[in-house]
Amino acid sequence: MGIDLDAPEPLYEQVAAILRARIEDRTYARRIPSGPSLSDEFGVSVPTIVKALDLLKGEGLIRAVKGRGTFVVPQDDAPPKGT
Repeated sequence: MGIDLDAPEPLYEQVAAILRARIEDRTYARRIPSGPSLSDEFGVSVPTIVKALDLLKGEGLIRAVKGRGTFVVPQDDAPPKGT
């Protein structure tokens, strides 16, 4: 799965989908790589990565800890879907 520059979906949604899949398959079981690292990997801007991470935060999949990084929320700690 990669970024498709010609797809109708915004880039941040494509990045979020990839990161979501990596969380689900436990590629990222604890910590998410830094924004600049993900930016380099996907070939998109850091603001695009930030928007993708914000989307995942809104879904309750990740949380940011100031000065520490971005972490996967364990499923038993995640808020119920639809709330």
